[in-house]
Amino acid sequence: MVTCTWADGTMRSAELGESLELLGAGTPQLLGYGDRAFADSAPGRAAFCDAPFDEAVGALVAHIRRFRPDTVLTYDPLGIYGHPDHVQAHRVTLAAVGAAAYPQLYPETGKPWRTKAMYLATMPLSISKVLWPAVMKQSSGLEGPLPGVPDEAVDTTVDVEPWLDIKWQALCAHRSEIARGGAMTMLAGLPEETRRQVLRNEWFLRMPLTADADAVDALAFGDDEREPGLS
Repeated sequence: MVTCTWADGTMRSAELGESLELLGAGTPQLLGYGDRAFADSAPGRAAFCDAPFDEAVGALVAHIRRFRPDTVLTYDPLGIYGHPDHVQAHRVTLAAVGAAAYPQLYPETGKPWRTKAMYLATMPLSISKVLWPAVMKQSSGLEGPLPGVPDEAVDTTVDVEPWLDIKWQALCAHRSEIARGGAMTMLAGLPEETRRQVLRNEWFLRMPLTADADAVDALAFGDDEREPGLS
């Protein structure tokens, strides 16, 4: 897992490591930018939403070329609920997945790699309607349309109820997030049955990458210069 915010050695990165260990998700890879809402997450670094776009894309391209994933997950265009760092993560990931396939782009970051599939984490409006009254009690200035997408627009729903207790333990590992208020505090304050309703599934939109991968490879590499795994 690559996270765009939090610097190594900080309290937030330690909490993330604990959370991923509970999930069996390996060691976090940190881009090291700051969380806009939590300056101590990366002292001396810009918030991710304010970081130079090309710099951030190049940093993520390096991870894509190192790990060579078949599938990449990121946020939907709204960052699920509008957090500026999440919105930036969507934009940077989209650009990095595309750029990673071209040897002409960021050549210093390794051999090119073309990801086969991309999914965007999202929230259906039916769940947003359950959550938003509690969110409004925690925050001000959230007027406007509800976040989320129409339920019928969700491409993929993953049932995680068998692992719900571990998922909740992993979320609760982010103790500083709970202490400062916000989304985690709101989730912790929900009635248990409502919280289970909200957390028992994960929802995704499938992001089409290309309808003709061979044509893209030919443009990037020439017919005789394709890297293994890119066709």
